[in-house]
Amino acid sequence: MHQLFHIQKPYRGFSCHPISKHLMHRIRGISYHENEQISPAELRYLRIPYIDFSGETRTGEMICNHGIAMQLLDIFHTLFEHRYPIERIQLVDDFQADDDLCCIKNNTSCFNYRTIAGTDTLSRHAFGMAVDINPFFNPYVTYIGKNTDDTHIRISPPGSEPYADRERDFPHKIGPGDLCYELFISHGFTWGGDWTHCKDYQHFEQ
Repeated sequence: MHQLFHIQKPYRGFSCHPISKHLMHRIRGISYHENEQISPAELRYLRIPYIDFSGETRTGEMICNHGIAMQLLDIFHTLFEHRYPIERIQLVDDFQADDDLCCIKNNTSCFNYRTIAGTDTLSRHAFGMAVDINPFFNPYVTYIGKNTDDTHIRISPPGSEPYADRERDFPHKIGPGDLCYELFISHGFTWGGDWTHCKDYQHFEQ
């Protein structure tokens, strides 16, 4: 029987487990690939109750690095207490670890052994050290060009273009003053919306 890691506060319904053989069978070759950077022993499986967009209570699944597991449980518990809406929390394996599809479905997730789009550099998601929250409403925006006259903008995922305008007021927008933003920042995470070379409004990492 696998050890259940004790949570420091009595968060009913929230739990943290090592990666079981059954779970490894489920994620191997999808979100997890054999590598020398991160081992299954360094990952944790979280069960996370949350409030979906219809106001219903759901229980989600997330895999993360053991180093941030307790912080994530604390953050998501506070979000749950405040009925902060999250559309879905599923493993990226449910979407064949396809980041675009995961974001189109507005799925909140963490671990995915992959590179940063368009590069050979491993993403912080590959180490289970980054979380994307309600990504469809908080898109990834890249700027291509040397100055404002020849800059082209790519917004991902497809369909999320209206939500790249952060001057607009709309539901589920993450930024300063938003509970999700404030919680992650208070736990020592950095926000992709503060980056200068691109903007990743869904993204928090350590």
